[in-house]
Amino acid sequence: MDSMRIPGFVDLQVNGTHGIDFSADELTADQCLRAFDLIRNSGTAVFTPTIITSPTDRLVRNLETVAAAAAAYDDPRAVAGIHLEGPFLDPTPGAIGAHNPEWVAAPDAALFERLHDAAQGTIRILTVSAGTAGVEELIARATSAGVVVSLGHQMAGYEAVRRAAEAGARLLTHLGNGLPHEVNRHENPLLAGLAEQRLDATLISDGHHLPADLVRLILRVKGVQHTIVVSDAAPVVGLPPGRHRTLGSEVEVTPDGLVVNPQTRYLAGSGRTMRECMNWLAGLGFLSYEDLLTVGVRNPARVLGIDPHEMSGPMLRYDESARRFVSG
Repeated sequence: MDSMRIPGFVDLQVNGTHGIDFSADELTADQCLRAFDLIRNSGTAVFTPTIITSPTDRLVRNLETVAAAAAAYDDPRAVAGIHLEGPFLDPTPGAIGAHNPEWVAAPDAALFERLHDAAQGTIRILTVSAGTAGVEELIARATSAGVVVSLGHQMAGYEAVRRAAEAGARLLTHLGNGLPHEVNRHENPLLAGLAEQRLDATLISDGHHLPADLVRLILRVKGVQHTIVVSDAAPVVGLPPGRHRTLGSEVEVTPDGLVVNPQTRYLAGSGRTMRECMNWLAGLGFLSYEDLLTVGVRNPARVLGIDPHEMSGPMLRYDESARRFVSG
């Protein structure tokens, strides 16, 4: 990477694109390969396809399918493993977000082993909720298998988050989201996550998931070195505005990229690519180019254990006057 050009970003959370859903029950390897190309051509050099809470048989099938497609992909370094977001989450309304609470599972090391085997050992990130019985044992088991454990979709307070960090958790999944609209003013997952300095925060900077001032606050508390931008791109990225079926439910996509469940109005992933998320963040004007590279490339690369200098992909150039990354 030279001073103003990069081969793309590193995205730790991408659920699909252009109607291809990594959690769909009809997912095929060919669809995965097409999605990988689309994601790469959108400005993401390295990514972890994300599979969300689903029935166990579907999880096994899709983990096998994505892992096989990744192994067959032209540039295997681009697909740096799988992010399994669930099924070990908190089913509380609001905390569960767009995940189906009927498919949530209690922390279960044997089930994790089955899923990890199905993925041929390629699960790199596992999102679980802190505060549920047995979760510390699950975190320790996953960590011992080389999986990075992230906390999210939870109602956990300070002590539960602290215990999870002590068990080996390292990240916070889309901090500030996966929460009910109303929480305890002091004892809540947002403040507990901010307070636990052993956990790096991932955040979705698409202009919808978090207000700009909260993004600034998270970066101020965690610091640039411990903050990671993710797209949480929904499978509807690249589709026209309107009603679509994705991530197990009907969603509404607005012209400005908002993706919501039309009944609950809960967000259902992001309608933006990683590059668009980074451009929204850059447009706020308070991070330098080097800071942007840190939260969008270096920090997530560190989580995955990869060298950013070995990444490849269609080059992006940072236009400093416009505060945005453009092709070339």
